[in-house]
Amino acid sequence: MKTAFVRQQDKAKWYIVDAKDKILGRLATRIATMLKGKHKPTYTPFMDSGDFVVVVNAEKIAVTGKKLTDKIYYHHTMYPEGLRTEAMGKRLARKPEDVIHHAVWGMLPKGSLGRDMIKKLKVYTGENHPHQAQRPEKLAI
Repeated sequence: MKTAFVRQQDKAKWYIVDAKDKILGRLATRIATMLKGKHKPTYTPFMDSGDFVVVVNAEKIAVTGKKLTDKIYYHHTMYPEGLRTEAMGKRLARKPEDVIHHAVWGMLPKGSLGRDMIKKLKVYTGENHPHQAQRPEKLAI
């Protein structure tokens, strides 16, 4: 018996997610599943068969516990003593799109496949987004 592989024929669908009062980790796992394509019966691990996801209201995301003060994001400038740290609360106030993007990126495969998948994630603050022409479907989380 041969294994049947599905070709990349179907067009990717667009989904919109309202992040208002959603828990960050639960939202990120659902988004990562949609980006990978694991919700489709034609899922193939080595192919990018996922859909586009548009996230709005990124600044209104909810986190549990003391993550706003205790969770630290690290970045190194590649210069001596160049380690930069930022608490989640400050990052959420300064650039809320990065918090969701960082959480989803950690759940995707590493390498060229994951880099292609993360390009299909669009995160915006507020209700407005420039993807009305794609007619995204509302995704309940």
